[in-house]
Amino acid sequence: MKILFNPSRKSAAVDLPEWRSRLIQGFLLISLIILVARAVYLQALNKDFLQQQGQSRHLRVIEQNSQRGSIKDRNGEILAISAPVKSVWVDPKRVSATSEQIGQLADLLDMNKATVQERLSSDKRFVYLKRQLPPERANKIAELNIKGLYLKHEFYRYYPSRELAAHILGFTDVDGRGQEGVELAWQDVLTGEDGKRRVIKDRIGRVVEDVGQIRSPKSGQDVVLSIDSKIQYLAYRELARAVKEQHAKAGSIVALDVKTGEVLAMANYPAFNPNQRASMNNEVIRNRVLVDTFEPGSTLKPFAIAVALETGRVKANTLMETSGGMMRIGRAVIRDVRDKGNLTVSQVIQTSSNVGAAKIALLLPPKTFWEMLNRSGFGTETGIGFPGEASGQLRAYNKWRPIEQATMSYGHGISVSLMQLVRAYTLFATDGELKPITLLKRDTPAVGQKVISRETAQSVRKMLELAVQPEGTGSGARINGYRVAGKTGTAHKRLEKRKGYASDRYISSFVGFAPASDPRVIMAIMIDEPSDGRYYGGTVAAPVFSRVMEGTLRILNVPFDDSLGNLVTSPVPARLEDKG
Repeated sequence: MKILFNPSRKSAAVDLPEWRSRLIQGFLLISLIILVARAVYLQALNKDFLQQQGQSRHLRVIEQNSQRGSIKDRNGEILAISAPVKSVWVDPKRVSATSEQIGQLADLLDMNKATVQERLSSDKRFVYLKRQLPPERANKIAELNIKGLYLKHEFYRYYPSRELAAHILGFTDVDGRGQEGVELAWQDVLTGEDGKRRVIKDRIGRVVEDVGQIRSPKSGQDVVLSIDSKIQYLAYRELARAVKEQHAKAGSIVALDVKTGEVLAMANYPAFNPNQRASMNNEVIRNRVLVDTFEPGSTLKPFAIAVALETGRVKANTLMETSGGMMRIGRAVIRDVRDKGNLTVSQVIQTSSNVGAAKIALLLPPKTFWEMLNRSGFGTETGIGFPGEASGQLRAYNKWRPIEQATMSYGHGISVSLMQLVRAYTLFATDGELKPITLLKRDTPAVGQKVISRETAQSVRKMLELAVQPEGTGSGARINGYRVAGKTGTAHKRLEKRKGYASDRYISSFVGFAPASDPRVIMAIMIDEPSDGRYYGGTVAAPVFSRVMEGTLRILNVPFDDSLGNLVTSPVPARLEDKG
């Protein structure tokens, strides 16, 4: 079929009016101008808006934990240090993980898969899965690439000495805040200042770019203690040995440097391992040296003697009648373990006569005796700065009855801490000064408060040296090559729920210093409820003093002040032992 072109036929195309064409072109041009203007506005004039929007989705400010300061002994040995670890947390709203990933995660966390799944399903926005993991294991968890799972850099507090210094150091909680001991007392010094930095994270929360530091983390300061780790080890070992051998409830020991007032060692048993916080309880974490009080028994006799000497009531050679070993005050009776006859004041200390000490105390005005005890630091805190320190109890003198004043002379009716007791003995180890004590290393000798005269202090020191001779109650404290001065104490324990004293429960103690010619170290030992058949301070606590003090003097290179071979191997006769 042939189709011929017919020029007379109308075209099928539709011709638009010219005004409509111009309208469309104008609309398109205006739209283009608006878009260009908007782009210029956003990119040049208001670019901060877009940057803010982008940053809100990917730019983050993250905290940088600061490192807690270390705790060191006086020789620079580390006692507490913070090691870097990582904690794993999730945002349950963003978590996306397969069942296989959750199983692998549970294995790496040492957790039950159901427990992990439960935490991943929480309605919170922040949930910890595990705190303080080793970095190697945390990195394996990161390799699982679980969306919504994050790692947080933290520090774990580690104590290399474990039980040895646990009661001194205390411990921190999981967030690095001090809870007990030095960790709590010097919290502000040890704690650093956290830092901040800007980072860019990808859609699953991983840091892909470090933008810049806002504030650098500032580490905490180190704390250098006065403790000597070698002496601390020796003290803890011998204390633990004594508590176990005596089947005792507990024990405590503390050693001071006479010149500086520094605490060289302080230990308690039973103890705890601060690296294993789950096993701790209030009974074992208590620092008994500072927070427990007890009636000191005959270790208080030197203070009654000192004030009587100071006021001229007696002299060292004044004879005291001990009345056949007993003394009646009203309806109460004070007894010695035997009739010791007439005793000089020096022999009252040497043989630990309760009757002799009571008679001397009753020669004193109550206020004068009270002032001596108060100025010796009893009834007040020592100022060492340890949290929870006990002040003890020293009743007002205007409430004393004669029997109370008498029994106070041999340590009944007053409660003290072991730290108060050892500090008070600085009076006799110096020329009558009560030394300020410290747990921090001190480079210069400490200046104390004058309490008694030099003559009185030296006179009592000679009496305390007699008490450690073979005829005294504390001969078990003697040390080969050194002169020792000290006093035993044996006190019945007070009943907890009613008045009076337990007939079969005791506190055995010893306080002493060496070398007696020029004292360098004071040491106090307390054994709570020994139950191996022995309970006198001379047989329970004094031997601990001897072993620890001998090692301490050798560690400090203190020269001998007595001939070698000065020890008597025979035990102290039971009839000489202190029961007061």
